[in-house]
Amino acid sequence: MGNGDGAGALERKFCRFEAGIDVSQGCEISGYASVFGASDQGGDVVQRGAYGRSLKAMSLEGRRVKMLWQHDPGRPIGVWEEVREDDKGLFVKGRILAEVQAGAEALALIKAGAIEGLSIGYRTIRAEKSANGARLLHELDLWEVSLVTFPMLPEARVDPAGKAENALAEELIASLHAAKTQLSA
Repeated sequence: MGNGDGAGALERKFCRFEAGIDVSQGCEISGYASVFGASDQGGDVVQRGAYGRSLKAMSLEGRRVKMLWQHDPGRPIGVWEEVREDDKGLFVKGRILAEVQAGAEALALIKAGAIEGLSIGYRTIRAEKSANGARLLHELDLWEVSLVTFPMLPEARVDPAGKAENALAEELIASLHAAKTQLSA
């Protein structure tokens, strides 16, 4: 089957942060936004190489994958500085901007363990149904990677130890809250 169900429509897939996620230097995060060969809760399985063409086209055009808060295009919270495929999946590394209100909220929620998920927003270019009914995603047009509350792929997790060592993030959040309190007074 050339194009899968919903070909051309914007879709989203959720993935918890990989165990190796790290929040460092106040605002930097990294982890896997997608894991190859793993069936998500919707029965979709991203295949190795599914993002390659999209990532190459973005690079040639000087565009970046967007970092959003909960898939809201009106709430960018940072920048993805590295987005690449490796043998495991779609690896992302970027910076959350603590100067943006939603970014400060995201940092606080990550630190507290309330947010541990990543989610991809994409358009399906090529997919097929497998014999067991799963949708195999062969080519995707990646638009954005969001931090989310409810990930679709439960196999990957946040590393709590990496978050606990983030003293600079604590200082930034405290400063932002103090500034907000002064403005409200």
